Amino acid sequence: MKLALIGVGLIGGSFAAALRAAGEVDHVVGFDVDPEAVSKGLAAGILDRVVVSLAEAVSTADLVVLAVPVGAMRPAFAAIAGHLPPEALVTDVGSTKVSVIEDARATLGGAFHRFVPAHPIAGGERPGVEHADPHLFRNRLAITTPVADTDPEALAAIERLWRGVGARLERLAPEEHDRIFAAVSHLPHVLAFALVEMIARSPDADAKFAHAGAGFRDFTRIAASSPPMWRDVCLANRVELADALDSYRSRLEDLQRAIKSGDGAALEHLFRVASEARRRAADTP
Repeated sequence: MKLALIGVGLIGGSFAAALRAAGEVDHVVGFDVDPEAVSKGLAAGILDRVVVSLAEAVSTADLVVLAVPVGAMRPAFAAIAGHLPPEALVTDVGSTKVSVIEDARATLGGAFHRFVPAHPIAGGERPGVEHADPHLFRNRLAITTPVADTDPEALAAIERLWRGVGARLERLAPEEHDRIFAAVSHLPHVLAFALVEMIARSPDADAKFAHAGAGFRDFTRIAASSPPMWRDVCLANRVELADALDSYRSRLEDLQRAIKSGDGAALEHLFRVASEARRRAADTP
């Protein structure tokens, strides 16, 4: 199988490497607007060939994987629409699904039914194909969000590929996906970025960072993630994310009132509910 990888970074590079290791693809063509990214992909053995246009990348592909920021999906879909082979499968790895599906529907034309929206729940705080890992998806969740127009055979083929690289599959409606991940993925990234930025602009930032312990490192690890990618995620899922921020702000206000008034019982109750919920979540496969 010939794979066209559009966007040569951590997730796309890891998927390409995993598919090759599983024997699913034998030739990978890469395209990225960043020349350094494709050079690193070649050096790592993830890419076999680099092209300079999206049309050339997909013209002979059996499988097209879009691993670009969600804000770049629409122009990427538009650029490949007229150049896809009739039976080519198209999928993505974006963190939002409603906006990506809208972009695909608006641009892919007759190829839209061969597009299978997907989101692997895996990654790392350091972007870049140089950090790609063919084992990244083992025992991790991969979500597909098909719509009524999605070709069942295309859906089955993409889900088979995710299982082939060791992922566990789940299907969600696109709207449900975006609501859930606004709370458990997009909001935590926003909070981590905000906390680190707040400290970074304080007069004694160096002293604060120098004394930060494991708790701070654990909470803010994801603040080292790609700023352009997370900018696009926030904008693409802004309605659901804004709702999650409103709910979080309300809880922060409750905490602030309890701390200012010295209400230890209220603090302990909130902490206990959170602690027990987190332990239950940690025990869930």
